Amino acid sequence: MPATRTPPAVAPVRAILAGPSRAILLMVAAMAVLTVNDAVAKWLTQSIPVGEVLAVRGAMVVALAVTWAAARGRLADLRVRAWRPHLVRGCLMAGSTFLFVTSLSLLPIADAIAISFAGPIFATVFAALMLGERVGWRRWTAVLVGFGGVLVMVQPTPEMIRLAALIPLGAALVGALRDVVTRRLGTGGESTLAILVISTGIVASAGLLTLPFGWVALGWPEFGLFAFTSVLVWIAQTLMIESLRIGEVGLVGPFKYTSLVWALALGAVVWGDVPGPSIWLGSVVVVGSGLYIWHREASARRRP
Repeated sequence: MPATRTPPAVAPVRAILAGPSRAILLMVAAMAVLTVNDAVAKWLTQSIPVGEVLAVRGAMVVALAVTWAAARGRLADLRVRAWRPHLVRGCLMAGSTFLFVTSLSLLPIADAIAISFAGPIFATVFAALMLGERVGWRRWTAVLVGFGGVLVMVQPTPEMIRLAALIPLGAALVGALRDVVTRRLGTGGESTLAILVISTGIVASAGLLTLPFGWVALGWPEFGLFAFTSVLVWIAQTLMIESLRIGEVGLVGPFKYTSLVWALALGAVVWGDVPGPSIWLGSVVVVGSGLYIWHREASARRRP
């Protein structure tokens, strides 16, 4: 029986959705969903303690994921091969979340965001040292240029040079370690569902520890927002875990910068905020650095 040939119109699409390109697209999509989620979470934290938000949202994500797995007969995907890296990832995820939220209360939001975007730089270093990923000078240059584009957009103030600046820097450092552990879990045979459920469960448990410090009663509107943000977190975390399973940390990490571009687009569409010249310039730099990395990976795959 003759082999089935791929139609010419389908081949380019299949090439885009394979390997490194797929990993990049998954990370960009994850950043888009997370941006919407951050907007909802910011709304919730204006009247609800951060610990309560993390606990309720985390519990809902776990419940949704387990219910989905049971309905589709995929409870076996929750089987864990090695508990230790799962617990490490969950603790890192909880730590990075609490550190970043704390930094927002101590620093201007632009400064906190700018410092936290050192994460992809840390992740690239850790990936080379801990996972043995090969990071050439071109990828390093693209990562640093992308970070420069972020600085152009947010224009951090002189206040960022103070002790409080170590908090978002710590969040970036811990988050980078989480990505490295995620990559190791994904390539080590652990399922995306198990990684998601265990890590989110640990974050929810950490949020539950804040109960003695005062929670507030929730009404039906708040529960509706929690349900919405829980679905967003589930989707975003699944996309991110899959991205790190398929692609190297040093490859997909720089595409986290696109979250700021998505945030600007959301602000323009929802609130009518028109970006200024520095925003446009920084966005072009961030997108350009990402496209350069993407082009380099595509060229490398085409070479025999």
